[in-house]
This record gives sequence, structure tokens and C-alpha cells, in this order.
Amino acid sequence: MNTWLKIWEPENPVFWNSTGKQVAWRTLTITTISLTLSFATWFMVSAIVTRLNGIGFNFSSSQLFWLAALPGLAAGTLRIIHTFLIPIFGSRHVISISTIIKLIPVLGLGFAVMDPNTPFWVFVVLSLTAGFGGGDFSSYMPSTNLFFPARLKGAALGIQAGIGNFGVSIAQFMTPMMLGVALYGAPQVLTLSNRAGESVSREIYLQSAAFWYAPLLIVVAVLCWFLLKSIPIKSSFKQQLEIFSKKHTWYCTIIYFMTFGTFAGLSAAFPLLLKSVYGQFDPGLDPLKYAFYGPLIGSAARVGFGFVADKTGGAILTTISGIGMFIVTVLIIFFNLLEPSGIDQMGLFIALMFLIFFFTGIGNASTFKQFPVIFKENPIHASGVIGWTAAIGAYGPFVFSMTISAFIGASGYATGFFWVLASFLIVATLINWYFYNRKGAEKPC
Repeated sequence: MNTWLKIWEPENPVFWNSTGKQVAWRTLTITTISLTLSFATWFMVSAIVTRLNGIGFNFSSSQLFWLAALPGLAAGTLRIIHTFLIPIFGSRHVISISTIIKLIPVLGLGFAVMDPNTPFWVFVVLSLTAGFGGGDFSSYMPSTNLFFPARLKGAALGIQAGIGNFGVSIAQFMTPMMLGVALYGAPQVLTLSNRAGESVSREIYLQSAAFWYAPLLIVVAVLCWFLLKSIPIKSSFKQQLEIFSKKHTWYCTIIYFMTFGTFAGLSAAFPLLLKSVYGQFDPGLDPLKYAFYGPLIGSAARVGFGFVADKTGGAILTTISGIGMFIVTVLIIFFNLLEPSGIDQMGLFIALMFLIFFFTGIGNASTFKQFPVIFKENPIHASGVIGWTAAIGAYGPFVFSMTISAFIGASGYATGFFWVLASFLIVATLINWYFYNRKGAEKPC
């Protein structure tokens, strides 16, 4: 099978209308489905760990935060590798293999939760392999960037990344639903305490929260292998390393960590943070009843504002995103929502967290409109920067989870972390405004 297209000229209207459009949108459809499963398998650990102690495991709060954080650590590292793969091996091979390899964490975690004697180190290894689902994002985005003309890049990248981000909500939404489905193996007894302090037990199939991804991954991997093609734009590893000599690579990295790093970091940490802060007032609190809405809101905003960015430019939206996140973060601190006096404050805390997710979605869409414009002289560099910034952004779950855990461990509260976050948001927003948004900016976009 010829896996490489002979020619690819998306900026040529005749080629685009006759051939390119159909191939590009087919590729976007298939790879977006695959990317959605990537995000779901990446974040399934953060959804499953909230149930582990209830079925007989005895992990500390710090250990649970570690398990939620490790997929982010692995994903960020793997994204650095994925940044360079598409121009070398092509979309078909990279995306197909990336899809099927996610069976390792899916099957491994499913079997691990079936035995309460499974040691912590096994969960550590499996949590790291869940990073397969986050690492390949830096292949999907550069691939899509190369398939579409400049006038559609914001919309195409916004659609793919935004719908892909829905995978986070899918993991957190589907986990409670799948607990009652017996796909394989014996059930576990989940024991929790209600508000009155009484123990309540029921049977669940926690392994089903992982196993249900397996058939979907197999089907999508087959579709990728037989329906995807690779475009004839190749570049050596050495040539791609040129992006690190460009100062705007580093400015873009800071800006994208502000948007996607915050989105991914809070997506991973929010369930355990909510349980840690408000579980003291309601021992039976199920954070997944609320947590999945945050990534859902952020993902929807990313899809919608990808189209807006094509009209307005990305820089102004990124500035709005940063200012919005800063204001909401300060409000969370001001209203003392991280050191609450009662459960009645939880509603406002959740609402403000959802607002942060909304602003991250705006910024996630606008930055991917900015980067191809900033590096418009070299499409390979543009794709490389998209992959690299996505790699650093993927460390968000690790950085956020570990830092929140450290502040809670030291002071009992996560307030200090939110002060650090607010400070970073100001710095990143100023960088974006100065270099890309203000009148006379060096790279207006």
C-alpha cells in the first residue's frame, strides 16, 4: 500500500477543491476520533483512583495524587518525542501505532484493580503507560497543521483539539456509569461513608472503567491503518531542532502552558482537590459527579473559539483568556473557597472552577491559531512548535497535582498553589500581549 501522497498543495485553490479538501477532512475526522480516545485513556487514571481505597486498597492521599500526576509526567516526555515523528514517519504509521499501543494501560489497569493486593509500584508503572494517551497529541496537531491551508488552520486545530479534549470528560463521566457493567471478572465491594458517617456498601466493576476502551481502540486503529495517508513533507530530526534557536518558541511555550497546562492540570487534579477540600464536610462526596463538567466546558470553548480565532486573530483571545483566568483565580482565594467553613461554599467553588476551564478553552483555541502565523515562514517549524508547546503543556497534570499535594501536605490547604498560579498567569499574559497583541507588536497575530 502506498502510504505517502504524491503531492500536497493545500494553498492551491484548484488542488484543494478537487482533491485536498476531501482527504484533509477525512483525515481530521478519523484522527479526531482517535485523539478523543487518547485523552480518555490519559485521564482514566485520575477518575479511577478516587475509588481505589473504597474497594480495599490502602493508599495515602499523597500516593493517590502521585497516581493522578504520573500520566502527565509521561505524556509530557512522550510529546517531546512525538513532536518530531510526523515529518519522519508520516501520519498513517504514527497515528495507527499510537492508537493500538494504548491497549497496554487500558488492559493493565483493568486487571490491576481486580486484585486489592496489587502493589503500589504496579499502579505507578500503569499510570506512566497511561501517558501514551497524552503523548501522541504532539503528533496529531502537527499532522493536522500540515493538512490544512492557513485560512482553516485555526478551525481545524480547534475542532481536533477541542473534540479531543472531550476525552477528559468522557473518562470522568463514563467511569461512574461503567461501574455497574460487568464486562469481565468478579465485582468489588465499594464501601464509602455518607454525611452521617455511616458506612454504605455496593458492588461495582471498577475494571470495566478501563476495559470498555479496548474494543474502541482496536476498531479505530484499523481505520487509521487503512484510511490514513501521509503527506510528502519530510524533515530530518536535525532540521526540526532549529526551532529551539528561535526565541518565539520559548514565548509560545510559556503561553501554551498558561492555557493547556492549566486545563490539563486542573482536569487531573480537580477530582482529588474537590474531595480533599470539601470531603471533610461530606465523607461520601463523589467528585466525579461534578469534575467532568470542567473539561467539558473547556473542550466546548476550544471548539467554538477556534472559528472565532480565524476571524479575530489569536493574540487578542489569548490575552482575554489569561486575564479571565487570573481574575477567577483571585476570586477563589478572596472568597476563601480553598479553606472553607462549610459545605455550602462548594457550589461557588465549583462554579468558579468551571469558569477557569472556560477561559482555558478560549486560550487553547487561540494559541493554535497564533503559532502557525508566528512561524508562517516555515510550516515544518510551525508544526514543530505546536508539538513542542503541547509537550510542555502536557506536564500540567504532573505539575499541578504534585504542587497541590505539596501545599496541602505542608499547610493543610491548597491556597498557596493558587497564589502561585495567579502570579504565573500575569507573567504569561504580559508576554503574549507584548510580543503578539499590543500595537506595534513584533509578531502581531
